[in-house]
Amino acid sequence: MTTAIIVGVICLVIGAVIGMFFSISSLNTKAKFIIDDAKKNAENLIEKANVQAESIKKEKNLQAKEKFLELKSQHDADIQVREKKMQEIEKRTKDKEHKLNDELSKTGKLEKDLDRQIADYAKKNEILERKQQELDSVTSKKVEILEKISNYTAEEAKVELVESMKAEAKTRAQAHVQSIMEEAQLNAKSEARKIVIQTIQRIGTEQAIENSVSVFNIESDEVKGRIIGREGRNIRALEAVTGVEIIVDDTPEAILLSCFDPVRREIARLSLHRLVTDGRIHPARIEEVVEKTRKQIEEEIIEVGKRTIIDLGIHGLHPELIKIVGRMKYRSSYGQNLLQHSREVANIAATMAAELGLNVKLAKRAGLLHDIGKVPEQESELPHALLGMQWAEKYGENPEVINAIGAHHDEVEMTSLLSPIIQVADAISGARPGARRQVLESYIQRLKDLESAALSFDGVSSAYAIQAGRELRVMVESGKVNDEIASQLSYDISEKIQNELTYPGQVKVTVIRETRAVNIAR
Repeated sequence: MTTAIIVGVICLVIGAVIGMFFSISSLNTKAKFIIDDAKKNAENLIEKANVQAESIKKEKNLQAKEKFLELKSQHDADIQVREKKMQEIEKRTKDKEHKLNDELSKTGKLEKDLDRQIADYAKKNEILERKQQELDSVTSKKVEILEKISNYTAEEAKVELVESMKAEAKTRAQAHVQSIMEEAQLNAKSEARKIVIQTIQRIGTEQAIENSVSVFNIESDEVKGRIIGREGRNIRALEAVTGVEIIVDDTPEAILLSCFDPVRREIARLSLHRLVTDGRIHPARIEEVVEKTRKQIEEEIIEVGKRTIIDLGIHGLHPELIKIVGRMKYRSSYGQNLLQHSREVANIAATMAAELGLNVKLAKRAGLLHDIGKVPEQESELPHALLGMQWAEKYGENPEVINAIGAHHDEVEMTSLLSPIIQVADAISGARPGARRQVLESYIQRLKDLESAALSFDGVSSAYAIQAGRELRVMVESGKVNDEIASQLSYDISEKIQNELTYPGQVKVTVIRETRAVNIAR
């Protein structure tokens, strides 16, 4: 049994070995086939790689040749450019050499001419020295003869001559200085008058006379009762809120608003217009409308101030000063609108400053601000010039502008040329015919005085003051006044006007004499 088992195991082992042998043999055969196939594939790949390598090599060789040709052409072009530059430099060098040779030849000619001129100068100098020696000899002989004749030595005669010439020169110099001073004064007055007259002619504005009463027009007299209200409560509320006296009388379709403050009067007028248009008129509504109107007027004041400084080309003005400028629209001085007056003064001052070569912008600024002291929100005991000067200083204005504001009525001393210009411009604006009520009356009286002065002379038949009193036309009787007397009469009238009357600028007196020959044919 055991033997059988051993034999069986041995047979199994031998079978397994034989199976493994056949398996190994089969695997070897397969491996041989795989290796042969791999060799063939490797040979194919190597062949393909060789073909691709040859292709790439040819392509790279071609690219290298193209790059070489490109670099060669570029190198040739660079060489051509350098050769061209070298040719240009060589040409310029040759041109400079030619010019230098020309200059050298010219210099040689000039040196020869200079040597010849030096030789000529030496000869002329030698001749001049001989002539000078001869002249000195003759002069010394003449001096000896003159000394014998005059009994004066040369030094004594020289001293005497110098003293006499000094006295004569001093006399002539004094007369010349006096003449120059008189001419300068005359020219200064003439130039000043010319500048003022030209400024007045160039800056022409219309003047509007205002008063302290406004008229509010209504559609019918029935509205008057609604404005008055029950037992007068509406009108009392209006007067209390606005500070304006409201006069309701028998004037048809009109109500009078009386107040010296134009701002309050304008607030009352606009409030009445809104109330009448709305139809609701009672104390509570009146207070509401007046308050809205007051705010609107304040906004309009600021807008007017901004528009004014923009129109005049003024920059950097403090907001409070802009507001004060806007309030000028609702103020008047002697019946003259303050804002219109200040704008005119600014333009006149700018024109005069330009004529005199001063700062035009500062002149315009000072002209606009010169009367800001006339619009205080609260009453002040200071004169308006000093109050305006304090405001300008407070809000950082230029020192020249500050002085011009304070000095335009001589409250403070003038420290710059701008101050008298503002003073003159203010006087010109206020002195226009019709600008102010009291000035209009004095203007008419001045014209009458001019005519009366001419009519007081014998032989004058009529006289007419024209051109705002700057010219006086005098008609004389030809039988009593001849041409010579007419000339003298013109001088006498001008002297009388100058000595007895007060007038701005100058007055031209023209005497007109007419001769008529009348015959009658029968």
